[in-house]
Amino acid sequence: MKRRTLWTPIALMIALAVVVGCSPTPQSASPTVAPGQPSLEGKLIIFHAGSLSVPIKALAEAFQARYPDVTFETEASGSREAARKISELGREADIMMSADYTVIDELLIPDFAEWNIRFARNRLVIAYTDKSKYADEINADNWYEILLREGVVYGHSDPDADPCGYRTLMVWQLAEKHYGVPGLNARLKEHCPPENVRPKSVELIALLQSGDMDYAFEYRSVAVQHDLKFIELPDEINLSQVEYADFYKQAQVEVSGKEPGTTITKSGKPIVYGVTIPKNAPSPDLALEFVKFLLGPEGQAIMEQMGQPPIVPPVADDRDALPPALRPPVK
Repeated sequence: MKRRTLWTPIALMIALAVVVGCSPTPQSASPTVAPGQPSLEGKLIIFHAGSLSVPIKALAEAFQARYPDVTFETEASGSREAARKISELGREADIMMSADYTVIDELLIPDFAEWNIRFARNRLVIAYTDKSKYADEINADNWYEILLREGVVYGHSDPDADPCGYRTLMVWQLAEKHYGVPGLNARLKEHCPPENVRPKSVELIALLQSGDMDYAFEYRSVAVQHDLKFIELPDEINLSQVEYADFYKQAQVEVSGKEPGTTITKSGKPIVYGVTIPKNAPSPDLALEFVKFLLGPEGQAIMEQMGQPPIVPPVADDRDALPPALRPPVK
């Protein structure tokens, strides 16, 4: 009897120690996300301008590094075509990013989206390669003379599908005024036949690289991202500077309208990109987190690195229409 009373408590203590040692403690838990961050998962569908293809890839990779359970389905096209996928074809998208913020205003608001944030800038350049005819001669002063030489092939994107297309036509109009060369706009149009026009500007890159095209009007960011040579056009015509906004307004191009068979007139203005979350977004909360990331320091740094200066702070015409979570960083 005495032996039982001596060993039983000891055995219980040993057993208790084993149980406690095997039990998990709060300190040993490994959180999957940083403290204060929501745990996100799901798929994001993004329709975006072709000129945003490289930045979108970098942004998606950075976002996934933070949220590994998020996947992306991205679709590049001309910005106007991207908007029509939503407005005319009824396709679902979580985010729409346009190379011209006015496309969102004209084709999506108010029926298919409620707000529009301007988040990045750009400028038009003339891209080319070492294979291009007269590559060793062209510069910011003689580019139009080079393009009009016999045998030189140059192109641009479709104005009805892609803002870079109608912006190219605006540059030609402004160049005639800036350089004081009567008829220059008409001559540039005449020497650029329909077969030199592609649905979106990034489709011209393959033609440049193969040598089938000598020069293409592109966004500066696209030329930088694809290691192309390019001519920097004067600020008076490259659609990049707010101080020349009144001069840019002189250029006007007629493009297809909101309804089939209608047209609208686009006037020249500084190049500004826009982003929105359509009303039919399958994952609006997830989309909201990505837009916050885009507008935040890390997203802005990625845009800057891609040769596409961010607008800091971002701008919206109607701040009250924005989701509350997006209002703090927006002017």
